[in-house]
Amino acid sequence: MAVDILALGEPMVEFNQTGEGGGRVYLQGFGGDTSNFAVSAARQGARAGCISALGDDTHGRMLREMWEREGVDHSLVAADPDAYTAIYFVTHGPAGHEFSFMRSGSAASRMTTALLPREAIAQAKVLHLSGISLAISPSACDTCYAAIEAARAHGVRVSFDTNLRLKLWPLQRARAVMADVMRRCDICLPSLDDVSAITGLADPDALVDHCLAQGAKVVALKLGERGAIVADANQRHHLPPHACKPVDATGAGDTFGGAFVARLVAGDGLLAAGRYAVVAAALSTEGYGAVDPIPRAAHVRAALGQAVAA
Repeated sequence: MAVDILALGEPMVEFNQTGEGGGRVYLQGFGGDTSNFAVSAARQGARAGCISALGDDTHGRMLREMWEREGVDHSLVAADPDAYTAIYFVTHGPAGHEFSFMRSGSAASRMTTALLPREAIAQAKVLHLSGISLAISPSACDTCYAAIEAARAHGVRVSFDTNLRLKLWPLQRARAVMADVMRRCDICLPSLDDVSAITGLADPDALVDHCLAQGAKVVALKLGERGAIVADANQRHHLPPHACKPVDATGAGDTFGGAFVARLVAGDGLLAAGRYAVVAAALSTEGYGAVDPIPRAAHVRAALGQAVAA
């Protein structure tokens, strides 16, 4: 199918700790920030697809089955017979959720520019990638840059989520590469902790100013339980959080990004898209896992209506 939003990165199979069995019971789900983003966009009604690689294994087949159910196009996801599909574990404690990854040498980390679907990128409306997409390997980073060049050459907007993971690369390299990608992106989706670590700034408005000054056309700064700030060169909106009963924040930022970009593609203005995404992200924290709790459009709109009525 023709897609509006293509997300480039590493999909993963998730094992998320529940409160059962003294913490020894894990719920199998799905993750990977760009895959989560694509599912979120699809659940809001966007035509979304993924660019990546999976192992020719059980976990890879599970991901493809999930994408089929979600209506996410995976025809541009290669099958690598010599590598495996990445997995990760989520545990929960007093400090929140923690991640343990098994991804070194994964199929997605072996992506190269030779397999990049440039024609599909040229026909999309938005290309999305993240700091993780750039960090999983040098060849994946090269692939991301080639994808950005293909998108920009055809007037396709580039969406970028910082998603800083210092276990994948050193801070100095992350800082340099992310600053460069911000200069090349149209929509920047940083999280407060990420961009603070990259810039050394702490004030949210100063961080938004920094991202805009780097070259991003639109910035949606995710503030977690404090809501979000959405801005461009002409307007800025501080969006309060949506009331919810959170149990697991895994993937909430990806839900926000997918919902935000989906609504921009659908024609919403900056403020409307931001409000929608804040609600979607909040609702996604009310269940365990990165994908299963992502709300669908009807749920988000109902919650928006209740918030306005209140």
